[in-house]
Amino acid sequence: MASLSSPSSYTELKDAWHPSTTTVDTTSSSYWFNWRVTICCVWMALAMVITAFLIFKYEGFRRKRTGNGADGGEKEWSGNVYEDETWRPCLRNIHPAWLLAFRAVAFFVLLIMLIIIGLVDGPTIFFYYTQWTFALITLYFGLGSLLSLHGCYKYNKRAAGDRVDSVEAIDSERARSKGSDHTLQQTQYSSNPANFWGYVFQIIFQMNAGAVLLTDCVFWFILVPFLEIHDYSLNVLVINMHSLNAIFLLGDAALNSLSFPCFRIAYFFSWTIAYVLFQWTLHSLVHIW
Repeated sequence: MASLSSPSSYTELKDAWHPSTTTVDTTSSSYWFNWRVTICCVWMALAMVITAFLIFKYEGFRRKRTGNGADGGEKEWSGNVYEDETWRPCLRNIHPAWLLAFRAVAFFVLLIMLIIIGLVDGPTIFFYYTQWTFALITLYFGLGSLLSLHGCYKYNKRAAGDRVDSVEAIDSERARSKGSDHTLQQTQYSSNPANFWGYVFQIIFQMNAGAVLLTDCVFWFILVPFLEIHDYSLNVLVINMHSLNAIFLLGDAALNSLSFPCFRIAYFFSWTIAYVLFQWTLHSLVHIW
């Protein structure tokens, strides 16, 4: 097998999985008006209908809640996103700064890899779904780093104020110190609804969950065995691209406090639909392969 780091092996790898140039003119009307494209359009239309139904029926971050709770109050909605969930670790013993550090490292590593991929392959590499997903997960960690930075500021500011109150309480009554510490720990996080960027962050999180799972499973379980059969070695950059995205996303999912309402998988569908429409439009205008 060719060397992992040799330029020739990388060229061979690209030739192996990139579509070969054909004589078919994708810009002609005869290419699109046939039964195969019709079936694809039916599947796309069905996916669009399901996606629109899920979003319009269940998405309600701007919808007023109704009082159908068990105690007669407002019913808790599964799609709620709270401000502190975007930056608070799932365990209270973990300081939010650790989640900030993890997201910042992930963002810079993924951004550097994305830049290298663009320089090596050129801008046409972003014709592919893998690079779309890689750019999306880079955006996720960039936005997450900003939200975590803002959250750490609020956390430290609130903790500093509560610490003064705790000292005064201990001076006045030692026996109530444990209760005050418990109250301090509970009040260090807020239950305020998330703003626009909080909901965007949660939606991107679920879009990435489906897109990363799809791209990495296709790569490792379909493309890699095919390439091995044809005696092609994998470039280190390609391996990292299809490994680090899943590792970082799983790490963030294990650390963060974001919920995972199932209906928001519709945004993953919409992401994939947008890519397919982009490809159809591109091929109808430009003959690429």
